Amino acid sequence: MIYYRDLFGRLPEEKQEKILTVAAREFAGLGYQAANINIIAEKCGVSVGALYKYFGTKENLFLTVCSTAVEQLTESLEGVEREGGYLLDKIDRLIRIIQTHSRKQGVLINLYNEITTEANRDRAARLSYQLESLTADYYRRLIEEAQRTGEVASGTDTAVAAFCMDNLFMTLQFSYASEYYRDRMKIYISETILEEDDRMREGLLSFISKGLGLST
Repeated sequence: MIYYRDLFGRLPEEKQEKILTVAAREFAGLGYQAANINIIAEKCGVSVGALYKYFGTKENLFLTVCSTAVEQLTESLEGVEREGGYLLDKIDRLIRIIQTHSRKQGVLINLYNEITTEANRDRAARLSYQLESLTADYYRRLIEEAQRTGEVASGTDTAVAAFCMDNLFMTLQFSYASEYYRDRMKIYISETILEEDDRMREGLLSFISKGLGLST
């Protein structure tokens, strides 16, 4: 869904990105209620009136920022699917994307954490449901396709497997984007794990492949 007005859509792409990036930092850092539209406007270099002309409400600005996460996720998943290959190859590419994307777009990852809090459930229910439905359907289809090719045993519960895979990947995202989750990862694995992407990737591939009965 589109939450912004046509006037915002006609802005240069660079200006759009600046507004959404600044707003994402404010919402992710302070939460929806505490984020101040006046401060967002000031940091963007636009008037408060202009922001309201672009979005109408603070809520629509919030939802526009959040929807960029859905768009980016969609593009990433479609890219993995286009390249094809065996299930383990696709999972390998997904993990690499998560490692890169979570470092570059940590603000959006933390924003997702913000919109899933109880305080925002009514406000962002449609958006979070859209995001979860997207990944749930994608992971389930990956595993079902692998069942058809014989890579995964026919008796595997694809819905449960997709749920477990998504939880692993969600935790991995937070582990690169959030200070709290980064510290947890260091406690469980090592102080240098943030510099050991191959170790993390290979460990996850081994864990997932054994859970699905794949061969590495």
